[in-house]
Amino acid sequence: MISYRAYRRDFVGGMRAMVPWLIGVAPFGLVIGVSAAQADIPTLAGWLTGPTIFAGSAQIATIQMLDAGAAPYAVIVTAMVINLRLILYSGAMATYWRGTPLWWRLLGGYLLIDPSFVVGVERYDRESDRRRGHAHYLGGAVVLWVCWLAVMAVGATAGARLPNGLRLEFLIPLFLIGEIVPKLRQVATRRAVLAAAAVAVACLSVPMHLGIAIGIVAGIAAGARTRPKAIKQEAVSTEEGHR
Repeated sequence: MISYRAYRRDFVGGMRAMVPWLIGVAPFGLVIGVSAAQADIPTLAGWLTGPTIFAGSAQIATIQMLDAGAAPYAVIVTAMVINLRLILYSGAMATYWRGTPLWWRLLGGYLLIDPSFVVGVERYDRESDRRRGHAHYLGGAVVLWVCWLAVMAVGATAGARLPNGLRLEFLIPLFLIGEIVPKLRQVATRRAVLAAAAVAVACLSVPMHLGIAIGIVAGIAAGARTRPKAIKQEAVSTEEGHR
């Protein structure tokens, strides 16, 4: 059985592994908090997107759609579509979480988002003792959750005092572009981004702001269709290189 000292050491190790991610996540959360405060919705409702949705892209889409008066079911569908990637993350984590209590899977699943997934998987792949991997994952995920809610609260408090003309929400697309650009070296990613952007722009006039959801689905489909071809071409190139 894992000792308390070892568990604490791995938990703190997970917190430290998450620190580099917080450098990029914190400004994102601040801007979302500001957007929630300046949107034409109850401040508490905007802030509650943090603990209930806990996903930056889905949160900003939810806040903007509520601010524009979109239908509730359209908001829910859009948030779910944006978070489709979490299904893939859950499937990957299921291998490591098999045999854990239900409460752990519920807690771990709730805290599962891009940074916590990366921090957790990296340790699970290097650690033979799954319990120590759990401690590492939980340490990183908890500090991410606390930091996210804290910076959102700071942003919401500051946003109430800032003029609406600042339009700080434009920083969010810039942040997302910075996250995407390094990944454009992959063929599947490039086609997914182009397809999603083209379809989303073409669907701007679609009612209930469903153009975003349609664009995401198109991007996922394009990336999934391209990936097998890209893998096959890479395999052929590798084989030719060995000859």
